[in-house]
Amino acid sequence: MTNRPEGDSRAERNERREAARQRAQRARTQQKRRQRGFRLGLQIGLGVVLLAAATIVTLVLVDSVKPAGPGPSNMSQGGITIGQDLKAVTASSQSPAPTATDGSGAVRITMYIDYLCPTCGQFEKANGDYIESLVDSGAATVDIHPVATLSNRSQGTKYSLRAANAAACVADHSPNQFFAVNAALFAKQPEQGTAGLTDAQLTRVVTGVDGLQQRSAITKCIEDQTFSKWVDERTTSVVGGDVPGSSSGEFPGVPLVLVNGQRYELTSPITNDDFRTFVVTAAGATESTPTPTPSATPTGTPTPSATPSS
Repeated sequence: MTNRPEGDSRAERNERREAARQRAQRARTQQKRRQRGFRLGLQIGLGVVLLAAATIVTLVLVDSVKPAGPGPSNMSQGGITIGQDLKAVTASSQSPAPTATDGSGAVRITMYIDYLCPTCGQFEKANGDYIESLVDSGAATVDIHPVATLSNRSQGTKYSLRAANAAACVADHSPNQFFAVNAALFAKQPEQGTAGLTDAQLTRVVTGVDGLQQRSAITKCIEDQTFSKWVDERTTSVVGGDVPGSSSGEFPGVPLVLVNGQRYELTSPITNDDFRTFVVTAAGATESTPTPTPSATPTGTPTPSATPSS
């Protein structure tokens, strides 16, 4: 057996240790590289997620603060005026700020209503036909302001907002049928606290009114909720005290009914006799009903004003 010199054995062991150290160092270097790559990938991925989240938040904020856009045609200051023959008064012929009377001697009735409000439904049931007769004959005009004060009372479906949007769609596309659509929505009024009508059911109620124009456009307007943001902003303004037709600067809630600028205090139960008396008193009339006179010029039906009969 040949004995190797001790120096050679020591050198060989040193070489093996050095080789092992280098392998370990390369392994550590590779591990560090992998860790750095993992951290970099994690940071990039997190950055992408945060950027996407920030973009979404920005879009939501921008959408929430941008203007609602133009409201429906023929709804000056959030309400539509219905005149003689139940025709809508065009927006261009309305005064910039509604006054107590329309200048023709006709009584001016102003109503703020929510299509989910049960008291609004009771008022419509008791007085709808009476108001219709006054307006149809020219003895009165009526300004109808649909608002959405009860959007949180329909199991999350925002029925008040959707119904008011549907009414706005009619004002925009078929204003002369607005009065009939308003009555139809109250005739099919759901109970407060329920989910209310679906958009499809709302569409059937609205498009089922005789004489409705542009049914397809109204259907799309309801589906797209074209005026929902506008209704929401108008409701906020009204609740905040911007109540066209009223000089009080306060909004007591729905229904708010004004006759020649005077607020009608609801009775319990709501009766036509009481409201009829209030109308006559507010109009300063001595007869059981105001004397019929032509109203403000309705859409497409120019009518000369006349001196009220004594």
